[in-house]
Amino acid sequence: MAEIISIISTTLVVPASGNKPATRIELSPWELQFLSFGPIQKGLLFLKPTLPQENGIINLIDHLKTSFSRTLDLFYPLAGRLCSSVNEDDNATCFCFLNCNAAGAQFIHAAAGSVNVADILEPVDVPRIVHSFFPLNGVRNYDGVYRPLLGVQVTELVDGIFIGCTVNHSVADGASFWHFFNTWSEISRDSGEIITLPPVFDRCFLNDVNNVHFPTPIPQSMLTFRNLAPPPSPPQSLQERVFHFRKEKIAALKARANAEMGTNKISSLQALSAHLWRCITRCRRFPEDQETKYQFLIGMRPRLSPPLPAQYFGAAAQSGTVTMKAGELLERGLGYAAWEMNRMIAAASSEPTNFLESWVKDPKPLSAPIFSRASDSYCTSSSPRFNVYGTDFGWGKPVAVRSGGANKPYGKITLFPGAEEEGSIDIEVCLFPETFEAMMGDAEFLEAVTV
Repeated sequence: MAEIISIISTTLVVPASGNKPATRIELSPWELQFLSFGPIQKGLLFLKPTLPQENGIINLIDHLKTSFSRTLDLFYPLAGRLCSSVNEDDNATCFCFLNCNAAGAQFIHAAAGSVNVADILEPVDVPRIVHSFFPLNGVRNYDGVYRPLLGVQVTELVDGIFIGCTVNHSVADGASFWHFFNTWSEISRDSGEIITLPPVFDRCFLNDVNNVHFPTPIPQSMLTFRNLAPPPSPPQSLQERVFHFRKEKIAALKARANAEMGTNKISSLQALSAHLWRCITRCRRFPEDQETKYQFLIGMRPRLSPPLPAQYFGAAAQSGTVTMKAGELLERGLGYAAWEMNRMIAAASSEPTNFLESWVKDPKPLSAPIFSRASDSYCTSSSPRFNVYGTDFGWGKPVAVRSGGANKPYGKITLFPGAEEEGSIDIEVCLFPETFEAMMGDAEFLEAVTV
């Protein structure tokens, strides 16, 4: 699909009131780890609403821009920039923080005049043009020192509208991303009258974590912004495909995993993730002694004691990895793989501050994505619990959700709630064509998925 996206306008939008309740917000280790990573990119596809022929789309764009500005009044840090200062105690480390200077967030109005909603939904693989529906492509999070921390792009299709949102991952995680997106749609839909769950920016909880100095000094080498090339784009041969799992199929996988292990602690998501990991490994025909890894981003808000409020705004997530040999993964069954995932997540829950304490002793950014066919690692991000389909700007709920091109290595697995059935899950998977082909011939995989 070679359609061209036309950029109609690009604007920097500032908070409507101009209020800046805080001027500086320190970044936690959870946020600092993402500095060299790419941003979060998620977007929603809507059917085009019925608009007046005269100035209809112009008025719609103006309304979205106005409500966007009002939303920035609440989420004012997203209109700021990252900033750094040298640690005068040693002159070898520095502090990276969020400067709430109201420099503005990016708002783009674009058009894809020959693209229909069906062109996005009907192909087996996600069309690469979807990546063009997002702003701020090709940036790393540390570019937030001179690039907007937030960008949205409203793209007109023939019969639809796609709203793509890009948020700096050192400022927000998936929970905060959807908090912002949901709030923006609510303000747009209700003219700003009803606001639920205003964001909380307080970082005082870090003062109670043992052995964590806050603000957290980091090596100045972590902020050598211009010494690294832009993040690589996914190769053309890497394909994205969305698989739908119905609620009853997920329940069957969960029941089977728990029965195999004689427990009731394995969750639906752990059972489904283990099922997918085993299917991909089986289809790739790894040698029995080859190690394979499955990584989760674990949300930490409810795991702290006391827990952080649901509306805490920032990145509060850390990674956890399960490593097994391919032969063990396949021979010991679904339940064993799911149980290992359960144990890993339980360990993170029982000692929720271990990551913070260890990271400040040896600060390291997360490693860059790997695009090699030899990669034996898989990473799950996002969550089916996010309120994706409640994001209604006033013309109905979205018909689909898609992600942009940032952080898309081989083996990236993104979770979304299903569009129609509550409790169902859509999984966006990045693999090479030969793996997808093998999966379409795998009886165990086909038994659980709706193709």
